[in-house]
Amino acid sequence: MNPYEVLGVSPGASQEEIKKAYRELVKKYHPDQYKDNPLGDLAAEKLKEINDAYNMLTGGSGGGYNSSYSQSQGAGYADFSQIRILINQNRLSEAERMLDALNPRNAEWNYLKGVILMKRGWFTSAVNYLNTACQMDPSNMEYRNALNNLSFGANQYRAMGNNYGYNRGGMDTCDCCANLICADCLCECMGGDLIPCC
Repeated sequence: MNPYEVLGVSPGASQEEIKKAYRELVKKYHPDQYKDNPLGDLAAEKLKEINDAYNMLTGGSGGGYNSSYSQSQGAGYADFSQIRILINQNRLSEAERMLDALNPRNAEWNYLKGVILMKRGWFTSAVNYLNTACQMDPSNMEYRNALNNLSFGANQYRAMGNNYGYNRGGMDTCDCCANLICADCLCECMGGDLIPCC
């Protein structure tokens, strides 16, 4: 791989030119651009190639994470792009380790932390992080949609539980057992068997 060709710069390019080309390519191949797109996997591969080329030319530590660049610029596109790729690949532990190493903890950081927690099924914590992301960047529709979808799903789940008598005090274990026994008796009267006995 020729890193200069990948980034589209000449071999005599300055560090500033390399950084500028790199940022533009990361924006172009950012996972947000390819959501629900069949080309998403190709874009992810291209982004990895771009990260590798950038790291080769700047002495970065690999994986799209260049610590000297991150310290001087804050959490950059490459870091969050790589974390998004890991999340999309369901490599949640790696994504979370990489995310937890980043500072400052801005809106994108909180959003990605919320997504990781949501994928793990820790919905209450996920809502807290997504809420923070929305408060930090109220105009970001991606953050808002994620929060709304998670909140809607939680409300639907709660409503479903309430319809079945949970969380209302309307049905306890004895009621549940009595209802199952009655249902089994009715099934047996009709020639079926809901609860097979010995």
